[in-house]
Amino acid sequence: MPRIRVLTVICGLTLLCAARTDAQLVAKTPEAAVSPAWDKGIQPISRESYYNAIECGKQAGARPACVFYDADLCKNDDFALTFFTPYKMVSYTVWQAVSHKQPAPQPDYGSAQRTRVTLGITPVKGSRNPITALDIKRDGKVVKAATQTVDEAGGRFIFDAAAFAPTSEITIELVGKSSTKTCRVPVDVLKSFR
Repeated sequence: MPRIRVLTVICGLTLLCAARTDAQLVAKTPEAAVSPAWDKGIQPISRESYYNAIECGKQAGARPACVFYDADLCKNDDFALTFFTPYKMVSYTVWQAVSHKQPAPQPDYGSAQRTRVTLGITPVKGSRNPITALDIKRDGKVVKAATQTVDEAGGRFIFDAAAFAPTSEITIELVGKSSTKTCRVPVDVLKSFR
């Protein structure tokens, strides 16, 4: 009888561990082809990234993959993630003008230099698990946001670009009121971030 209990406990723990592993999300790059090419990840704006972002913003369509590379990133039933980066500031500004049949502007380079990385978290329709905190984990260390704002509409977490450098994978931990979602972001995905 004790042997059966031990086996039951072991099997139960194995299933519990398997469930935790399966619950972790894994970020993926967009399925659509993304151009112009970019494999340097999120970084402070530079001459190279500025002009790449302008070319990105000139693309037609409702959601060019280079501007909206974060669409469905870490997709889950509770939280939607959206990045605002120096690159995205430039590409989105250009895309907005071009999508309204206006000439492509030259966004303010100085403003782009001052832009930090904001990770916005909004609740998915129907979610009953509002965000309460967010951590980024890399190499066993927690990278905390420089500033954060959390309310019933979601959260805004501001980081320096180094938090998303494509040097080693990160885990984004989305802490909700009733449960936590984790999303592993491999280096190849971090390189595709803009």
